[in-house]
Amino acid sequence: MLEKIAEWDRNIFIYLNSLGIEDYDVFWSIVTNISSWTPLFVLFFILIWIKYPKKEAIFMSLTVLVLVGFILGITDLTKEFVARLRPNNNEEINTVIRILRSPTGYSFFSGHASSSFSITTLVFLFLRPKYKWVWVFYIWPLLFTFSRIYVGVHYPVDILVGAMVGTFSALLFYKLHQRFIIPYLASNRPL
Repeated sequence: MLEKIAEWDRNIFIYLNSLGIEDYDVFWSIVTNISSWTPLFVLFFILIWIKYPKKEAIFMSLTVLVLVGFILGITDLTKEFVARLRPNNNEEINTVIRILRSPTGYSFFSGHASSSFSITTLVFLFLRPKYKWVWVFYIWPLLFTFSRIYVGVHYPVDILVGAMVGTFSALLFYKLHQRFIIPYLASNRPL
């Protein structure tokens, strides 16, 4: 069963990666770079600080930052434990794929997927009562994670699992925030 999934994963990766067009290499190289998204991160925090009182905004911001630390830690631990070679480092296929990046770390699961989906989901949950259009933020993780296939460094399963881990982690942190932080803030409000 696992061999079948790995074979499917490899074949889908090769197919999707081969759809790349040289004219779009610069675009996807920019999209895959985390620093390209810094203005979006700033926007996330600005929107939180605009719509919430200072104390709530501080705790929401801290919750996002703690989530990022959690996701980075769990992603790194999983990568070291599973030790799956990235496509660009896999000698069976690296001569037949397009490679635009050559990281040496392990592949499973995608840190780009887990971090982008976790941040986006948590920010979405915080901002959806204030802005009806916040679902558009999901364009970021979709582009960001697809870029990892395009540049040749992640299999589809790496991305799917990373997205699921990120989304479930954000839901967990949101529930913890609602359970512990919101009552704390309510109990400290002046009468």
